[in-house]
Amino acid sequence: MSAAPHPAAPPRPPAGDAQPAQAARLEAALGDPADPANPHGQLALLRADDARAVPEATEALLRRAGLHAEFVPAPLGGCLSDLERLARVLRPVFRRDLALGYGFGITSLFAASSVWTAGDSAQQHTLARVLLEGGRVAIVHRQVAHANAILRNELTATPTGQGGFVVNGRKDAVINADRTEVFVAYCRTAEKDGPDSHSVLLLGPRPPATGRVRRTGRVATPGMRSARFHGLELSDVTVPDSAVVGAVGDGVPLALRSFQISHCLVPATVLAGVDSVLRQAVRAATEHRTDTQPARRWHKTLAGVFADLLACDAMAVTGLRALSLAPQDAYLPAAAVKYAMPDMLREDLEELAAVLGARGYDRGPVYGGFQKLARDLPVAGLGHSGTAVCQAVLVPQLPRLARTTWFTAPEPPARLYRPGTPLPAFDHRALAHFGGGDLLSATLVAAAERLTTRPHDGPVPSALARLAHSFVTELKTLQKRCAALPGATAAAFDPLACVLADRYALILAAAACLGVWEQADHGGFLADPAWAVVALTRLGRRLGLQVPDLPAPAQAAVLAEVLQRCRDKRSLDLYATPLAG
Repeated sequence: MSAAPHPAAPPRPPAGDAQPAQAARLEAALGDPADPANPHGQLALLRADDARAVPEATEALLRRAGLHAEFVPAPLGGCLSDLERLARVLRPVFRRDLALGYGFGITSLFAASSVWTAGDSAQQHTLARVLLEGGRVAIVHRQVAHANAILRNELTATPTGQGGFVVNGRKDAVINADRTEVFVAYCRTAEKDGPDSHSVLLLGPRPPATGRVRRTGRVATPGMRSARFHGLELSDVTVPDSAVVGAVGDGVPLALRSFQISHCLVPATVLAGVDSVLRQAVRAATEHRTDTQPARRWHKTLAGVFADLLACDAMAVTGLRALSLAPQDAYLPAAAVKYAMPDMLREDLEELAAVLGARGYDRGPVYGGFQKLARDLPVAGLGHSGTAVCQAVLVPQLPRLARTTWFTAPEPPARLYRPGTPLPAFDHRALAHFGGGDLLSATLVAAAERLTTRPHDGPVPSALARLAHSFVTELKTLQKRCAALPGATAAAFDPLACVLADRYALILAAAACLGVWEQADHGGFLADPAWAVVALTRLGRRLGLQVPDLPAPAQAAVLAEVLQRCRDKRSLDLYATPLAG
């Protein structure tokens, strides 16, 4: 059965990709990252990383710029109203240093998100006051399978019998544990595992009435070395019933709801770091060449990685916009973003390493960021443990989607795929953690249908139509295989289901590319099918699909765009915003 007809789109608004004012101010204030005299440049940040020291001068700049207010919802006195805007505000920071972005405050948002989602008024105002005054909030995760140091071990909260809880336990690594007295802790409150095994407790800012909170030694992480991770031990710490966020036993559902924010926001910001490495690779490939063109052997890599960044951004931004436009259906795309993007970005770094050659080992202000980013990515939540968490979200839903949703769901609103256009205010409380539809697969099916009826003027549009059809065929195959899986609980332990989740996430990435391409303003680069053809070709090859040969004009157009943006100092994402250097 074909998808429902494409919903009537409202009149297209003016291009909405003007850079948010706060993002522009931060980019200008942080300055040219390649300037060795810049106190906030690459060289200064590399020295801080080598010394495992916080870049104090740059953190002070971010504090003066009011970045901490970006993590507080507008109704509570902050600036947070939509997550796409927040990602754009944070990109100038993450473009230079992932550890700086994490250490200064994005982890405070992740900690506070459960309170913004389910906390009472007193809890929300307490956290808002802490953050607006320039403080931090640390998150204490529960233990999960495949745990790294950040997720290993956990706290337990035992009812006192007279109201309140006694909290005990330790965590091996908590970012900013030594820089705050406020913790949002996912504590075990039931002996057996299950959906009600954990609760969320807000600890601080006042010292506990009894017991001890102790920071153990600093943890020397292999990446994000300037960020401060410490062990944390709680011994017989008493907290009142009013410390519970939501209800007792809400910890796992609340994590599934609030973590959708980090699932989209982490990839959407980390992408800016890979943007910087691609820019370095373009420089390396064109240096000392009189025609300013890279050698032919690098054309495929540079165009391909740029197309990957656009595909990743299409997926991440679509996920962020879904959190405002369709929060009841954002659960699956948010997990798919975090699931698909890490492998793509790691593969891109490997390709760019070949272009950089010996420059990849440089420690100077121009090329010095490559090795640092390669170390930082796994620690920044893009390692195996983060992938496993998202896999656990996606896999149980596959049988239901195959039997009830794919090829029958209506298309989402067209504005889901219009980056930079206005969004309704984001409401944390509207986030759901189960059920919901599949926004992106409906777009894939309908876009492929429209491409079959559209006249194809040249090899590039024709290739896009064939590629879209290949992904629809793959979705049909996936539907048959997922419909044959056991129920949700059994599927979670089925190795085949994990493989199918891999394929599903890449199909959604292709759908996001088609959605953004269809909705792009005519005359702009995103309206050119060339980038979508290169992106879908690379996604199809990752899936092992029989994809058509990449038309030479498509690769040439994408290569020309990435070279021009680097000359013009514009970002290598969906927005092409001006950069300081």
